[in-house]
Amino acid sequence: MADPTIVKLFGRSPIRPMQAHMEQVHLCVGLLQPFIDAVLAEDWDAVNQLARHVAKAEKEADRKKLSIRKHLPKSLFLPVHRNDLLELLTQQDKLANRTRDITSLMQGRKMVIPDKLQEGMQNYVESAITASNSALEAIEELDELLSAGFRGPELAKVETILRRLDKTENNIDRQKIRLRKALFKKEKQMSAIDVIFLYNIIDKIGVLADTAHHVGSRLRLLIA
Repeated sequence: MADPTIVKLFGRSPIRPMQAHMEQVHLCVGLLQPFIDAVLAEDWDAVNQLARHVAKAEKEADRKKLSIRKHLPKSLFLPVHRNDLLELLTQQDKLANRTRDITSLMQGRKMVIPDKLQEGMQNYVESAITASNSALEAIEELDELLSAGFRGPELAKVETILRRLDKTENNIDRQKIRLRKALFKKEKQMSAIDVIFLYNIIDKIGVLADTAHHVGSRLRLLIA
């Protein structure tokens, strides 16, 4: 007889909990937009509040991750390997973790973004969130993809989403270069420590977008 806990959590498939986890992760990532807006406005009350929301969302994503790991059956009656699902789960979870890293650092240092970098930073964060959203869209198609046997129109739909994710990552790479060049021009007008931490934040946002792309890459491997 099946473990009722497993049945309650997974139903007939572990895919829906994976999708619910990714939804929670993207909820966390999406908070970066109002957070960066508050940072640019130097509204530290709002920054602190949004940082707490991010921490709460990340904690909930972590709870979902641990529950999936705990209850995922050793043997799956699915055309995918258990380890592949766990690796996909790990990549999803890194998105939430890295979002919290970014908000914690910016909040803790009360980071001020130079005027010349503000629009670029807003666009950069928006692109990272777009990458996360594309990863979510792809994961949300996984159950239908399984039902279709990894072929046909459903496969074409997922491949289209993943190609869009590739393009977003390429765009983010270009944005990162432009931001770093703009910061280089402002270095002499800033304290060295502020410059170092701002470069670090630019890199962390880039890594966040890369992680969204890694979710897509893991999905590609799973499909293969």
